Amino acid sequence: MQTSAVLPSTRSSFTRGRGAALTALLLAFAATFTVGTARAQEPTTAQAPLRTVQLSAGIHVIHAELANTDETRQRGLMFRKELEANDGMLFVFERPDMQCFWMHNTPLPLSIAFIADDGTIVNIADMAPQTDDTHCSKKPVRYALEMAQGWFGDHGISAGKKIDGLP
Repeated sequence: MQTSAVLPSTRSSFTRGRGAALTALLLAFAATFTVGTARAQEPTTAQAPLRTVQLSAGIHVIHAELANTDETRQRGLMFRKELEANDGMLFVFERPDMQCFWMHNTPLPLSIAFIADDGTIVNIADMAPQTDDTHCSKKPVRYALEMAQGWFGDHGISAGKKIDGLP
């Protein structure tokens, strides 16, 4: 008998709890949708130049802008019209993971090197401008380095080579 007396009370609490949880879930969804909509607005101009780090690939010196926040990584080299000969952008992630890039709103043809924690280049991909084609690392990496298309090949740099000076 005690069990049957507890069940209606439990069901009632459960129903009230479920209603409150549903209300909280709907409010959270509405807030997420509003924030998500604000974030979804695409930038229309290039981001200001970022702090630069000096890297090296063998005897070659690279001046790479450092994209190490969600915002700077999302904007990357969008809307940039030129890169100096040894300039690029280094994307730094919190931990190694499969990384994929595309060229949405990016007018420059670029090459990207996906780089492991120890600086070893995992793979390199050429990316056509203004496309939504994805280019992904072949294994989890912490870094990705974008340079003018062909830069790596022109300098004899391929998968298995190392990039030094990574933060």
